[in-house]
Amino acid sequence: MSPLLRVPSGERVDLGAFHPGATPAGPTDKAAGVAATAQMGERLASLQERLYAASTAGDRRRVLLVLQGMDTSGKGGTVKHVIGLFNPSGCRIKAFKAPTSEEQNHPFLWRIMKALPQPGEIGIFDRSHYEDVLIARVRDLVPRSQLGRRYAQINRFEKSLADDGVSVVKVFLHIGYEEQRKRLLERLDNPDKHWKFNTGDIEERSMWPAYQQAYELALERCSTDAAPWYVVPSDRKWYRNWAISKLLLEHLEGLAPQYPKGDFDVEECRTRLLAT
Repeated sequence: MSPLLRVPSGERVDLGAFHPGATPAGPTDKAAGVAATAQMGERLASLQERLYAASTAGDRRRVLLVLQGMDTSGKGGTVKHVIGLFNPSGCRIKAFKAPTSEEQNHPFLWRIMKALPQPGEIGIFDRSHYEDVLIARVRDLVPRSQLGRRYAQINRFEKSLADDGVSVVKVFLHIGYEEQRKRLLERLDNPDKHWKFNTGDIEERSMWPAYQQAYELALERCSTDAAPWYVVPSDRKWYRNWAISKLLLEHLEGLAPQYPKGDFDVEECRTRLLAT
């Protein structure tokens, strides 16, 4: 799955070449996809427990899932349906909003570093440091020369994370223009979903081409060996959930975390316990 969805390092990216409704290597239909995702749950939870257990013996490895995408692409849905397969006590979830006044007084990566997962944890970023080369570019919030430097800063930062034992899994949730309209209308037409609707979403939608270009640049310049990007077609929610679960499973299996051996004499402790 990873090679199929991975953005090759240094290659030009054209999002128009990725069909948002495609299901590469996926199950045949929604029912099969939902079942296959659920089946991965036990293995994912087991690997998570091993990862956390290994950290108690000094293993610094952890996983960071970065979720980016247009409004309604499914960042929150991924947290609910994919991260919901894990033990929540071992997850660190952070949804990044517009920077606070305090955050604006620091370098743009400052707030990111504060939210990183600890050894043994699985971290999830709902939006991330990439907002600082996405909305910042579309809205002209910083000079273009500064934007150019930010790509390099991000690559150095993510390389340092990888060197410190962080497996960075960056996922672009790719939805189509028509699918976004459909999802926004569903929110607008359902009073129970009004809390998820923001009138600003309409203005953001009007800048779709600019955002697509900004994403293409980010994917092109920041898909590295240390922290590759994956483009996940997300028009079909069931496929999105299955594909991201599969990506996480592959990365965790690659880490192959093991339960640490006890630093005590098992037989001696058994004898003492039986004597009580």
